[in-house]
Formats: sequence, structure tokens, C-alpha cells
Amino acid sequence: MEDYRQVADSIAAEIEAGSLRPGDRLPPQRVFARRHGIANSTAARVYQELTRRGLTVGEVGRGTFVRAATPQPGPALAEPAAGRIDLELNYPVVPEQSKLLADGIGPLLRPDVLESAMRPVGAAGTPRARAVVADLLARGEWRPDPDRLLFAGNGRQAIAAAIATIVPPGGRLGVEELTYPVVKGIAARLGVTLVPLRVDAAGLDPAAVATAAPLKAVYLQPTLHNPLSLSMPLERRAELAEVLARLDVPAIEDSIWSFLRDDLPPLAAFAPERTILVDSLSKRLAPGLSLGFAVMPGPAVAGVAAALRSGGWTPMRFALEAATRWLTDDTARSIAQAKRQDAAMRQTLAARYLDGFAIRSDPCSYYCWWELPPPWRADTFVAAAARHGIAVTPGAAFAVSRTNAPNAVRLGLASPSVHVLTHALAVLVDLARSTPDDLLAE
Repeated sequence: MEDYRQVADSIAAEIEAGSLRPGDRLPPQRVFARRHGIANSTAARVYQELTRRGLTVGEVGRGTFVRAATPQPGPALAEPAAGRIDLELNYPVVPEQSKLLADGIGPLLRPDVLESAMRPVGAAGTPRARAVVADLLARGEWRPDPDRLLFAGNGRQAIAAAIATIVPPGGRLGVEELTYPVVKGIAARLGVTLVPLRVDAAGLDPAAVATAAPLKAVYLQPTLHNPLSLSMPLERRAELAEVLARLDVPAIEDSIWSFLRDDLPPLAAFAPERTILVDSLSKRLAPGLSLGFAVMPGPAVAGVAAALRSGGWTPMRFALEAATRWLTDDTARSIAQAKRQDAAMRQTLAARYLDGFAIRSDPCSYYCWWELPPPWRADTFVAAAARHGIAVTPGAAFAVSRTNAPNAVRLGLASPSVHVLTHALAVLVDLARSTPDDLLAE
């Protein structure tokens, strides 16, 4: 008779080879025993061994299922090194979110419901989805008109469609002098010229917008700016709205991180007829099943909808239906609240380790901006951190002007576990307190 461990080894090999995939259900233990010619008690030990190895998970009343592998760190801006600690990509995941999302999506998997959820859907989504997302985006007295909401596969696609609609090839798009790197790539593909605009302690300087005129549009992040974590006070938002109105310049407002600070109304509340507000669920819920949306000024709805269709950027209906359920029940609210607490805890940890260094951040943010001490240069520090298995983003990735790249790095605090983040911060601090010459001497 085969030892139960040998049988478990054969099942483990099938899982590793992909013959059994995550989510596949193993047969009931009695059926498994008959197929393998073993006793029922041996089959039970095989199942226990597979669970002990972390390859399967048992669910009361449902059976035993192949478990998803532990996720590996995601790719960097460059080729990833095996086993590295990722402080570049910044996707927050809290322990309870998978179960909450699974519970919320369960009804969609019924065959009759799933058939409907697999049908195509356009950029306008569904009336129910528009109403639910309008409630999600509401801040204080401001709530967007659901009829001005459009949907995309993700937030990046919504940004690209907005830029493509209101900035023609060769047109000038004003952006904060440190901006979201993806916008730099979108502008290059669309033939749009980026114009860096000065940022001070309150965010984008309205005077810089006036000085840089003529501009076709301005792209900005008023709340928890990435990478500086700045949030515009109300007075600055009102002042910027007045300048945009006087110059007749539209704005694209990126509010993807604003769920971490929902105490501030968006710029769209001050300039609703000239602001396209873009948001998504990738940070708020999960990156794997994303959905982007944009609140449009009335005249821009048709143009952006056409850009979403022509770019192939309209949403998946399954994602739209899943999001509608998560936003209707308590799932999205619970996950967002857990992520606010998680971000605050990670910021406390970072503040403790980075005390004494020149850091810009916000207690609500998932990232911090580290102005490196001499004699470190950003490129050298990034390379040295990589030698220690830690990936960080150089300031040049955010700089619009190639001639004025800051000597800084951005640390994304969201992706690693708290234990791994603690280790990474300790290593980086020790590195910053040494010199490049010390590494050469090793």
C-alpha cells in the first residue's frame, strides 16, 4: 500500500505542473480513495498533508480546493530580480479583502446571473452602476451627475481617453513638475507636449498655470499627490478653479488615491464645467479586477466616450457588475476603511525609521518622498538598494524636465507585508547612513 505522503507528492506534482489549477475542487475523499486504491483513512491523511503544505484549502460544506500560490513580488519598472522587496509598485492589500470580495461576488457566479454579466457593455455602463459610482465619489455637498459618468477598463485608460479628447497632437498639457509616470508615457504616444508647472507646499501653483499659457489642459492630482503626498487646501482649489475659468483651460483631475482622504471635496466641485475627474478601483479594492471611471463636463461626454470605444478601453461587464455589488453592500466601505488604517500604521513605521532624514509624506498616504543625503545620488542609491534586493523608484521617473531631476526616491509602502517592509526600511536607512564608497570597499 502506498504511503500517504507518496500520494500527496503525486497530487502536489499535478498542482505544480498546472494539471490541477487554483480553484479546482478535489473529489470527495471516498471517491479519491477508490480512484487511488487506498483506504478512506489514508485519503483523509493525504488531504491533511496537502493542506499542511499550503496546497489546498478545505471549506465546510463545499469540499477541498486547490489553493492559489502565494503571490510573488510584482514587476518593477525594469526587469524584476527574483525574491526582491518591491517598494516601487504600490498596491495595498489588507488581510480581510479577499474574503470580503469573494462573498460579494458569489451571487454573480450563478449561471443565469453570469450569462448576463458576460454580455458586452459600453462606456456608459448601466444606470445602476452610474448611480452607485456617483454615490461613491460624492464629497460633502458635491455629488456628480450620474449621466455624466463614463467607464473604462482601468484608471489609466480613462486618463488616456481624457487627454486624447481634449489635447490634440502637438498640444500643450500642463502637469505638476513631478507627475504620474504613466502620464508621461501616454503623452509621448499621443504626441502631446508636457509643460511642467511649479508646485509649492499647497500643491500646484495657479500662477504657474497662468504663466505657462497657452495650455490645452492641465492634468493634476489635488489630493495625496503622487509622489509628494501633498493635498491642496480648499483655498488653493478655489484659486486654481478661478484661474482655469479665466483662461478657459479644462482640467483632468486624478483622484485615484483620494479614497484615503475623503475629507476634501475634489477640484471638480469648484470647477464642474471644466474638470474631468478620473478615479478607479485598483487601489481602493484590488488591482486584479479593475474598473476606471470619469466624471465629465457635459460637452465632453460624447468625445471621451468615442475615445474609449476607439481605443478599446471600454469596461468588462463582469467587472462592472462585480463592482456594483461591492459598492452596494458594505464591501467597498469596509476595505477602504481597513486600508486607511493600514496606511496610517505603515506611515508611523516609516516615520520611525526615517526620522532625521528629509521626508515628505502624509499620515494618510501609502508612499513617501525621500530627499537623499549627500553624497548619495538617486541613481546610485537605487542601484545600491537593488543589490540588497530592494526596488525603489528614482525621482527622475516623476520629473517632467530631464534637466532638473530631483535627488530623491519614492518609497511605496503598500505592497510588502509589514514584516518585510520593516526589514526593507532598516536596510535602506543603514544604506543611507553609509556612502557609495563603503559599498565599493565591500
